[in-house]
This record gives sequence, structure tokens and C-alpha cells, in this order.
Amino acid sequence: MGKMRTRNLVLGFVALVMVGSLTACDDGRAGAKSAAKQLASSLAALDVGSLAVEGKDASAANDQLKAVFEGLDAKPSVQSGDVKLDGETATFPLNYSWNIGSAKWEYSSEATLKKSGDKWAVQWNPQLLAPELSDGETLSVKTVPAQRGQILGAGDAPIVQDRPVFRVGIDKTKLAADQADSAARAMAALLGLDVEEYAKQVAASGPQAFVEGIVLRAYTPEITEAKITAIPGGVSILDSMALAPTRTFARALLGSVGQASAEQIEKSNGALRAGDTTGTGGLQQKYDSLLRGKDGVEVVAKQEAKSEGETPASKVFFSSLPVPGTTLKTTLDLKLQQLAEETLAGVGPASAIVALKPSTGAVLAAASGPGSNGYNTAMLGQYAPGSTFKIVDSLALFRDGATPDSKVECTPTLTVDGRTFKNSEGYPESSLGSVTLRDAFAHSCNTAFINARDTVSQDQLESAAMALGVAVEAPKLGADAFLGSVPGAAEGTEHAASMIGQGKVLFSPLSAAIMAASVGNGAPVSPQLVLNPEAGNSSAAATPTESGSAPASSASVSAAPASPPSSKPITKEEAAALSDMMRAVVTSGHAGFLAQVPGAPVGAKTGTAEFGNEDPPKTHAWIVAVHGDLAVAVFVEDGGLGATTSGPLLKSFLTAAG
Repeated sequence: MGKMRTRNLVLGFVALVMVGSLTACDDGRAGAKSAAKQLASSLAALDVGSLAVEGKDASAANDQLKAVFEGLDAKPSVQSGDVKLDGETATFPLNYSWNIGSAKWEYSSEATLKKSGDKWAVQWNPQLLAPELSDGETLSVKTVPAQRGQILGAGDAPIVQDRPVFRVGIDKTKLAADQADSAARAMAALLGLDVEEYAKQVAASGPQAFVEGIVLRAYTPEITEAKITAIPGGVSILDSMALAPTRTFARALLGSVGQASAEQIEKSNGALRAGDTTGTGGLQQKYDSLLRGKDGVEVVAKQEAKSEGETPASKVFFSSLPVPGTTLKTTLDLKLQQLAEETLAGVGPASAIVALKPSTGAVLAAASGPGSNGYNTAMLGQYAPGSTFKIVDSLALFRDGATPDSKVECTPTLTVDGRTFKNSEGYPESSLGSVTLRDAFAHSCNTAFINARDTVSQDQLESAAMALGVAVEAPKLGADAFLGSVPGAAEGTEHAASMIGQGKVLFSPLSAAIMAASVGNGAPVSPQLVLNPEAGNSSAAATPTESGSAPASSASVSAAPASPPSSKPITKEEAAALSDMMRAVVTSGHAGFLAQVPGAPVGAKTGTAEFGNEDPPKTHAWIVAVHGDLAVAVFVEDGGLGATTSGPLLKSFLTAAG
């Protein structure tokens, strides 16, 4: 038996180049098997430059290998199969496996080795790389895009659908050639386009062309049909496009869809490539892999063109059909969402309106105003809830034996450990002194609730908040959200501040709406937005670092993780007592303007939360309400008083909602 020559190798990869120096053993089978395996591993590495090759120069074979597979932008897995030996010739299959996009392409080619002396040489030909591949052909991948899944609203209403639009521009058949330049410039000025660029486009277009300038959902006071047609060749063509109800409809909640950025591609671990469409932010990003579906692919061989102007022939080696994306079903009521956004349209600071259905927990609207600058204030904002938190205080007091008719002490001011607390400006003198808890709640007496701090511990406050569905897990939500944070331990001024929704107590508008909904439902409400049970991980609690940058006023405080549901949930009797007091806010307190809302009686609670170090301090404006089977929270950052800022927004929303 001939001996195998050995060497001391420092680097493992040197083994790949040894196929050219392998000696035969017995009938040569061991050497052939080893050579076959090394050919397979060299092909997998896309480098055969060091192999013994017949039929082509080794360097040229290596160049062809790289050229053939370069367009696949991947490396294959290659395994050699059973070796058949016939004297000085060994044949065996090469089993290739490629991951091309989301598809797996597998095939086998036939390879031949010939023994020359004590070496085995590869018999090179293009079919070694892929069956039926010819000299001069290279492989490339064509992507067949999958249809992206839709996001639907309540009742499976499509959010994006064909809507009428006007395509505005210059029709060159309707004007003389010498008018084209001046008309183009006039149209660009009317539409707010780059004048020189649009004029170039019109000049470069043929005499029969329509040169589109802009697509409008509707005419505006600045761009009217009359102004368009007054320009020579100016036309407005009615058409349709797949659009959401408005340009920014639920953008912070739903996210957007566009071409993948370099950063997204890098983080996708090969799932995304340049030119791919992907979701950014909101549900579009959270459920991107489901919504995107799986693109189909074609592996095509192209032959080099033999003459100038000739279109190279191509043949398809592999194809996989695209798999459409999953449809994501949500509870979003499109009319209420649009109404909420319209209600906030004129609000300058960050703002939000969240509407829930208490009987089911369905999130009907989660709107963030234009001042939020694209941030999902409605679900991710973290702010002191101010006096809306007195709903939690009151539940804790009920559990300590109080009723809405219990007497409490409401003083003009109260000092705790050197810090003075007072009631809001304009607090009625008639509601000072010994008053019922209902009256103190209706007029939002800060001192009465802070006076109760010795009766209600911080731990009891946390427990009452959880009983109302705040700061607990939301397994059915299916979206990133801050669900509220109420510390279980606090003393002195911090505990006193907690009693009026300050200190380290933090709510999002969503969690404020959950609190109100739990009162309306008579049991804790767990919010639900995404209905598909198979739609993926529906973990809902998120801190700003997980979900995006929070507003500056709330970014410094990190969120506590949500807890399991309360072991002592609010009862129908407790909810009825809270509803009684929330109704008093409307009938005798400072939200009397809500008495005019038609339909079921409205119960509410306002909140004004101080923040910052200015004197007088700035305040966030809150109001929560229950109106039949609708619970709503309205929030305006740095908005002044809840009753005077958020209150009118709530009245407008409830009145229009019907």
C-alpha cells in the first residue's frame, strides 16, 4: 500500500489546495474520494484556483467559477456523492444547495476526475457548476416581488384602498410648441415644484406627452381647477391610487412602507436586499416579516451578446413563486381614528387621543397630533397623569372603607415635609372645608387627596392602579406600548405627589384610556389592537429605548416592566361608585361643558400635571371620559389646564363621534 504524503500545516485552509498532490491508495478509491470532497469544498468556497484542472487552465477555471456565480450574491453548500471508479477515471455527483432570497435551490451536477500519475485532476466544463450551463453564460437572480399584506381596520375595512386623485401637469397636445417653456414654468410655480427641473422635463418630452407635475387628493385653495386650466396646456386628470384615508393617517401607529435602508439591510441578517420594500416604524415594522411575505426568485443564465445591439439570450434555471404577505387585522375604527386626528390637527404641542371600547378592550383610535412629529405619543408617551390619577386614589380609598359620601378635608394649601401643595387656580371656595369625597373629586381638590396619604399607602396605590388595568401586561394588544408605571414604594413628599398623579407615577394616553375603560366596564380592561392570533409576538410593554426616542420631557425616566394581571381586580360595585363620582365632574364639577354631549351621560376626570423647574411650572393637560361603550383619553403636552385645553377637544370628539 502506498503511503500518503503528509505535511505539517499551520493554517487549515491550506488543505483545500491539496487535491492536486493526492496519491493513490490501493485501487485509488481513497484518493478519489478525498479529491472529490476537496473539489466540493473548493466550489463551496468559490475558489478552485489551486486545484489540478484538465480542459481549462486552473486560473481560467477559477475566473469562470466566480463569473458564473457572482450574480447570485451567495455561496453554495456543496457535497460530493458516491464515487464510481473505472480504472483511471472517477465520477460522482456534486449536490449543490443555495439559499436564494427566501427560496432554496438544490440540484446535482456530474463531476469527473482523472488520475495522472499519483494525482487526480478535475475534468473542467461548465456543466460541473450547473447542468446545461454553457461556456460564456453567467447566472443572475431576478426577484419576483410578493404582494405585501394589508393592514385592515375594524370589520376588515381596508385602510389602503383605491381613492380618487387628480394628476396635474402639462398636456403638450394642448399648446403650441413655443408656449411649452413658459407654461411649464407657470405650472411649476403653481404646484410648488423646482421650476428649472420641471421645465427641462417638459422640454425633453415628446409633442404628444402629458408631463405630470403633482398628484392631488383634492383641490386646495392654492391649487384650484381654474388656476390649472388657465395655464396653456394645463390639465387635471381624474384617476385613482391606492391610498390611506389621509396622507398621514395613523402614521405613528401603523408606520410606513418604503425601500429598505442600508441600516435595515445590515440588521436583517440577509432577509433584506437593496431595493427590497420593508416597513419602518409601527405595525408595518413590527410585523414586517409577515406583511412582506416571501418574494419569488428566478435564477437566469445569460449568454454574452455576440454583436453590438444584440439582446443576449437567457434561460431560467430555477424559479419559485412569491408567497403573498399575511393580512393584519386590527380593531382600529377608521372614522374615529380620522376624527381624532382632525380634532388634534390644530394643536401645536405633542398631543394624543386614545379611544377604547370598554366591553371588549378594542382600541378604536390611537391618534398622535402633528406636534408629536411622528412619535407615537398615544401609546408610547410617558407623562405624569396629574389629577386623572384620583380615580386610582378613590378606588384605594373605597377599599379602605370610604364611599363617595365620606367626608374629607379640603384646605386651600397643605405642607408636607417642607413642600407646599395647593389647589388649581380658581378652585371654588364653596368646596373647601369638610366636603364629600364626591365633591372633592368633582372639583379635583388636591389637598383632600394628599390628606388621605396616611390612609392610603403607596403599595395600595399601586394595587389600585393594577386593579384598573394599568401597569399590567396586555397580551392581546399586539403593539409596542407603555402601559403605565406606579411605584410600589414611596414616602414623604414623593408619596404625597403620587396622590395627585405626580412624582414617579407615569401614564401613557393609552393607559389613561384603559383606566377609564375599566371603570366603564366594571372590570379590568385588557386592550386589543391586533386581532390575528397567529400574527406573531404580541408582547406589548415597551420602553422608549425599545420603541424609539420618547419626547424630551419623558425620556429620562425608564419604564418598569408590566406586571401580571391584578389578583384583586376592580368590582362592579367599586366601578359604579367611581362612575358616580366621574359623573359628578360633569354635573357639578368643572367639566360641565360635557353635559351638552348628546347620547349617554358622560363621566369624566380632568388632570393638570406639573413638570419642569419653571416658576410657575409648566403643565400637561389631561382629561379622561366614559360615554356609553366608549372610553377616551385626551392629552396635550405643555397644554395648561386639563379642563380648558383638553376638555374642549374631548367635547368636540365625543359630539362628532355620536
